[in-house]
Amino acid sequence: MLGSQSVVSESSATPPSTTPASSIEVVKPDAEVPSPTADPATVGVKTVKPPDASESETLIDPASLLPDLPKLAPAKASLIGGNIGRLDRVRDEITVQVFGGGKMKISFDPRTHFYRDGREAPLSDLHKGDRIYIDTILDGSTVFARTIRVKTSGSSGESQGIIASYRADNGELQLRDSLSPQNVKIQVTPQTRVLEGDHVVSSSTLLPGTLVAIKFGARQEGGEVAREVSLLARPGASFTFAGQVTAIDLRLGLLVLASSTDHKTYEIYLDPSVGLDDSIQPNTNVTVQTRFEGNRYVARSITVNSQNQQ
Repeated sequence: MLGSQSVVSESSATPPSTTPASSIEVVKPDAEVPSPTADPATVGVKTVKPPDASESETLIDPASLLPDLPKLAPAKASLIGGNIGRLDRVRDEITVQVFGGGKMKISFDPRTHFYRDGREAPLSDLHKGDRIYIDTILDGSTVFARTIRVKTSGSSGESQGIIASYRADNGELQLRDSLSPQNVKIQVTPQTRVLEGDHVVSSSTLLPGTLVAIKFGARQEGGEVAREVSLLARPGASFTFAGQVTAIDLRLGLLVLASSTDHKTYEIYLDPSVGLDDSIQPNTNVTVQTRFEGNRYVARSITVNSQNQQ
C-alpha cells in the first residue's frame, strides 16, 4: 500500500503549457519593461531629464561680438527734405525724392537718430513713402543721415525763398529754396492768405524775384499747399540795415552784417560804384542802404555810425 500512496496520477498533475512558441513575447535585456501600474498612454514614451543649469550652454548675442561703430566726425550738416522713394534695409540706404524734383541716395546706420512727429523711434519704423527731413553730413564720399525726422500728412512746415514763377491759372508757385537744389512746387489755393506786412493782398503780387516766407501743409494726394504767404521784399524795393559788420570779402564784393534790429545776419553785395571806407572793418557798426534785386541785397551806400568814431 505504501507504493500506491506515493504515486500521483497523470490526470491530477498540472497540464503543460500549450501556448505556441510564435506568440511568446521575448523581452530583450536592455528593453524597458513597463510597470504593471503604468498608464497605457505613456507606454513607449521616453522621458528626458532636463540638463542642470550648470550643464546648459550660455547664449551669446552675435551682435555683441561686432566692434562698436566709430563716432561721427564733427561736420556741418545740410538739411534735405523729401519723400522716401526707395528703402534698402540690406545696404542701409534710402533714396529720397527731394522736394521740387531730383533724387538723392543717403546712407544710415545705428548712429542715425530717428524721430517720428517729434518722438524718437526705432529705424524699423521708417517706411517707403514717408515724408522726411534729414540732417546730412558727408562721410568720406557718402552722404550720411545724422538725423531723420518724419512728419505725418497732418504736419506743417515753413520755408523761405525767392519766387521763381507763379501761374495764377492753376495756382502753382515755384520757389527757389536754399534747402533744395531744384525749385520747390507749392500750391496756392483760394484759401491761401497772402500778406504784405499786416495787410492781406492779392495773389497777383506773387511776382518772380519776390522774397517770401511760406507756411504750408501737406495734401493727401501729395505735394505742398500754402496756408500763408508773406511778402518780405519785392524786386527794386529799398531796405535799410543797421548793425555790426561780421565779415568783408572784397574779392567777392560781399559784406556780412549782423542786424541790431532783428538780430539776423544778412549778406549784402557791394555795388562797384559804392566806395568802401578803409575804416570799415569787422566789428564796425554801420548803416547800409540797399536795393533788393530779386535774389540778393545790393548796397547803395554805407555809413559808419557815430559810436564808432573817436
